[in-house]
Amino acid sequence: MEHSIDYAEAGLIAGLEVHQQLLTQHKMFCRCPAGIYTREHDGEVLRHMRPTLSELGEYDGTALMEFKTRKNIIYLLHKSNVCTYEMDDTPPFPVDQQALDVAIEQCLMLGCDIVDEVHVSRKQYLDGSIPTGFQRTAIVGVNGRLPFRGRHLTITQVSVEEDSCREVSDKGHLVVWRTDRLGTPLIETVTGPELRTPEEVEEAILLIGRVCRSTGHVRVGIGASRQDVNVSVRGGRRVEIKGVSRAAWARLLVHGEAIRQVNLLRLRDELQRRGFKRPEDIEVHHQEITELVQSSQLPALRRESWEEFIAEEKRRPDFELGRGSFCVRAVRLAGLAGTLSWPTQPDYIFAHELAGRVRVIAGLDQQPILLHSEKWPDYMHAQRELQGIRTALGCGPRDAIVVVWGPSEDTVTAAEEIRLRYIDALDGVPHETRQPFPDGSTDFERILPGPDRMYPDTDSPPVRVTRERVMGLKTHLPPPPWIREERYAAAGVSRETIHFLIRRNGAALVDRLVAECGADLRQACRFFGEQLKGLRRAGVPVDGVPVERWCELFRLAAERPVLWEAARDVVARIAATPDRPVEQVLADLGRGGPEPEWQQLVQAMLETVRPDRGANGLERVVRFSMGRVMPGLRGRVPGRLVRAAVEERISMRAQMSERAL
Repeated sequence: MEHSIDYAEAGLIAGLEVHQQLLTQHKMFCRCPAGIYTREHDGEVLRHMRPTLSELGEYDGTALMEFKTRKNIIYLLHKSNVCTYEMDDTPPFPVDQQALDVAIEQCLMLGCDIVDEVHVSRKQYLDGSIPTGFQRTAIVGVNGRLPFRGRHLTITQVSVEEDSCREVSDKGHLVVWRTDRLGTPLIETVTGPELRTPEEVEEAILLIGRVCRSTGHVRVGIGASRQDVNVSVRGGRRVEIKGVSRAAWARLLVHGEAIRQVNLLRLRDELQRRGFKRPEDIEVHHQEITELVQSSQLPALRRESWEEFIAEEKRRPDFELGRGSFCVRAVRLAGLAGTLSWPTQPDYIFAHELAGRVRVIAGLDQQPILLHSEKWPDYMHAQRELQGIRTALGCGPRDAIVVVWGPSEDTVTAAEEIRLRYIDALDGVPHETRQPFPDGSTDFERILPGPDRMYPDTDSPPVRVTRERVMGLKTHLPPPPWIREERYAAAGVSRETIHFLIRRNGAALVDRLVAECGADLRQACRFFGEQLKGLRRAGVPVDGVPVERWCELFRLAAERPVLWEAARDVVARIAATPDRPVEQVLADLGRGGPEPEWQQLVQAMLETVRPDRGANGLERVVRFSMGRVMPGLRGRVPGRLVRAAVEERISMRAQMSERAL
């Protein structure tokens, strides 16, 4: 199987949907606080979703698929961060104006045209991630452009919308969600399908992230930013890799999806060569074989093993478990031998495509999810049992076998999904949303939603966006990140440090210190972008230091540069007492100013040090002596002056000792 690919030859194109939470006080459509996350809950709500007709009288395909899963959905509620709006028991409040202001800022940073009126729409989500069954969303800006690799990357649109719940668990037919994140305002930035390689996708994610974070009005941290990556190759279809939480994952994910689509197109051609051209050409027959394999050497196929699994997982009927008694079902795929082991993404085969559909739609998520005739497990009498199954189903040499097990109704659903996935294979690449994994692989999540999922929200009135409002926000925008990057790089700051400062909102602080305190740009960048990292990792609360304390420190350091030699101790004390002026902090540390008779102090402390006349002896004694005298002088006297004094004293004593001998 090919693990390499020529992206240009394959016709790879990709686009992004970058989601970034906004730093607001309240949620999007209610007055609950945003950004309060909890591990406990005060109550639970059980719900079931059902599809509804669109404005054109049609059902969305994704909604129908989610309905087939027969999911029980539980929401965990905490009184500190949810209200009746989140549970769809109260109409929405007016759009949070702070969120709208931040969204307009982001549109301006992304070079978009701002709409005259913001109209709220509903976007169906029946996976349970939003209790209402739809997400409220509104377009704020369109037609943006970002400089990218010597060209421009198109920003198709920017929308402001409410975030979904956090998934706690998903077992069988029960999914549990925590509602603390639900309703948090975020923006969705959609690019054109103009990215041609996995490296470009990763770079574009990072660029949009730096643009969004430049204002300091977006949230940072795990889960605050995530992206959906849309990928297709020539002859394929758009596939959405959903919820990529790290830009570094994108490179492998896009590479793997490109290979997957090329291989699926080859499978389509192979199926057509065999005469499979229409859905009715796919013949799938299935029957229960529970008793046939009850004494199998493979534990997964035995009833007692299933019961042990249910007990261990604590799965309950009508919650995690589907309907019906335990059943083992064999599926005969007429004329499809050899296709189950057809390569798809790197290190995966077409049988994994079937397993993904069975796991999600039939709710059969035990491991292994299915068995198949082209990679049957190796155990005693394995081939004899497989042959017995083939005989029971009347298989010929060109037929393939898939075996599934679980509640009887779920096994029937699984057999039907296997048939439908082969029908999709006749057309090449199906429209899908896929779940990403850190190793670069993906798995089926749901059918890709279509246009029928969107309709106007009649509960939310339009919001007029005035020119005065836009211009007022525009006057306070920071410079674009590429302008800062050019200026910082000219000062000798590394690319890694520049990007860190922009991502973590340190660039705004650096610029303020340079403008107001006369700080050296390179030194300020290194201090906030490199030196504070070690203190932060050590648990020093440097992020709680107010801006005025940094200003005081840099003004004093401009007058007494020697303070930087004691920066670690000084900053740790400032962080511990952020309300105390820096001058008082220095006095507390005994570093209020230079020691007037410091040379005498050095001489007194070196009285007991014996000079060493051996090879490199002088250097060893100097290092030892510096370790004794510097703790009391660091931050008051430059280390180079202290070292010079120490070397002089040690040399003088060594000469006196030699004359005495």
